[in-house]
Amino acid sequence: MSDRLKVRDPAPMFSLPDQSTALVSLADYRGRRVLVYFYPKAGTPGCTAQACALRGVLESVGNTAVIGISPDPPERQAAFGSKYGLGFPLLSDRDHAVAEAYGVWAERSMYGRKYMGIERSAFLVGEDGLLEQVWYKVAPAATADNLLKALGR
Repeated sequence: MSDRLKVRDPAPMFSLPDQSTALVSLADYRGRRVLVYFYPKAGTPGCTAQACALRGVLESVGNTAVIGISPDPPERQAAFGSKYGLGFPLLSDRDHAVAEAYGVWAERSMYGRKYMGIERSAFLVGEDGLLEQVWYKVAPAATADNLLKALGR
């Protein structure tokens, strides 16, 4: 796992395929705020709750973009986005290089078994490409609320 990012750090740049396999780059959003959030696995209860809560606040965040990233392949991202009508890009970080750059590829534990995976986290990237907010180990239900508070809404 890489070092933790902090507010005012430059957001690590990335280009990843979205749910339709189109390449999406953070640089495409320069000049607007972007919530980049990482989730462990599309379609699981926590990830679904988190994504649906973000979908529910899209109309309240103005010009701020929302991008979800997980290790799932594009076809799984597509099914997830379509099933819940998410309306924002879901990117496939199959080799977890972007997750490592953001410091969210971490050792996890389930039923006593240790493994490497995504630590659910979110980052608000400012118009200038610097991190405005950093939320590591964020609860699924808190992501949308944190975003609204950060935007003053």
